[in-house]
Amino acid sequence: MIIIITGASHTGKTVLAQKMLEKYHYPYLSVDHLKMGLIRSGNTNLTPNDDDELTEYLWPIVREIIKTAIENHQNLIVEGCYIPYEWRKDFSKENLDDIRFICLSFTDNYIDSHFDDIKSHGSDLEKRIDDSDCTLDWIKSENHKIVKGFQEAGETIVTIDKDYEKTISNIE
Repeated sequence: MIIIITGASHTGKTVLAQKMLEKYHYPYLSVDHLKMGLIRSGNTNLTPNDDDELTEYLWPIVREIIKTAIENHQNLIVEGCYIPYEWRKDFSKENLDDIRFICLSFTDNYIDSHFDDIKSHGSDLEKRIDDSDCTLDWIKSENHKIVKGFQEAGETIVTIDKDYEKTISNIE
């Protein structure tokens, strides 16, 4: 089984991936780690801020890692922001049967009520060097963009509205 976890920034993708790793004992690929390895090694001139270009650059690599895991009947958790909205077009029906897709988002109401919590948990598992771009308006904008893109592609979104822990526990 392949589990793809994506969503807007700060929604808890990494925390959910860690919980699933501990529960299922599946290996876990952080697309952010792949991104930074390629950037720091000089294999690309892209920067961490080149989101759209990074999706185009990283997805072919991630897609083929997923296909290889499926071919070898291996389990894998893939977590990160750089999953294209139309990701399903790159897989056969048989491959899609082996993939579980999870997209996390917050409602505006949740963001308004819990912004300080959202920001304070931003470095729970990965240390954010500069989180100054994380503003209330930016978080809302990122969530709107992700929800719109994946909904237009026909995906189901896990929407966090009231109880974060309960919503995440229901996914596992």
